[in-house]
Amino acid sequence: MHVKIQGGGGGTYANSGSCSNVADYLEHEDVKNITQGKEVEPFFNHRQENVKASEVINSIDKNKAKLCQDESKFFVITISPSSEELKKMGNTPAEQSAAFKNYIKNDFSQQYAENFNKDLSKDDLMYYAKIHTERNGKNENDMHAHIIVSRKTEDNKIKISPQTNHKGTSKGTVQGGFDRTAFFKKMEQSFDQKFSYERNIKESFEYKNAIKNGSFAQQKEQILKAATQESQLKQSQAPNISQEQKASLEQKKIIVNKPHHHSR
Repeated sequence: MHVKIQGGGGGTYANSGSCSNVADYLEHEDVKNITQGKEVEPFFNHRQENVKASEVINSIDKNKAKLCQDESKFFVITISPSSEELKKMGNTPAEQSAAFKNYIKNDFSQQYAENFNKDLSKDDLMYYAKIHTERNGKNENDMHAHIIVSRKTEDNKIKISPQTNHKGTSKGTVQGGFDRTAFFKKMEQSFDQKFSYERNIKESFEYKNAIKNGSFAQQKEQILKAATQESQLKQSQAPNISQEQKASLEQKKIIVNKPHHHSR
């Protein structure tokens, strides 16, 4: 599972002003679906279904008390399951979408809120999510979700930023923090638990992060873990042959290999 946190700059994810550009952009798939007679995936959260883009924009844009003009007003989080993870969520796109929405409403939202270390829960968040089923105009199922999350809690009182560099601080002007590494790990763990998914170590965030950013010792540890898992998997897939079957096979070998005498 790939999780990406975006916000800032001057492009689509510019976040110091209105979220209207992002909300409009996230509807680009709807037009194609409507013309092809397909279901449209509306915005949603754990409180509401079928939310219009205008309501998303109005709610997020109003929720910015005491934020300076150049401060971030929202963030966009993209969650992209792998093809194997999608299979675990259902056999059809409709089943996968329903399971994915459930995961976002209950698991993502709670993990995100808790990770600020400010005694927050999903009910303290203002966010709107939208499922996309294609990427870059391709027709194959590449389901992923975009989530617009307000910089302020739902009551418009507390600033929460997943881009902060503070991690679990309890003293000073900034308390709480957001440990992105811990968040990505917990997202994976909650997915694996929810869908009984046996994750290949090489597919895990911990492995990929160690190989890309870790020390030599951390890389070695993950490579050894992956090798051990692969060895155990091969052993578990090897056919279990009983003593009787082994004896039968040996007898067949004797018969096959027994020399034949030809008469002249």
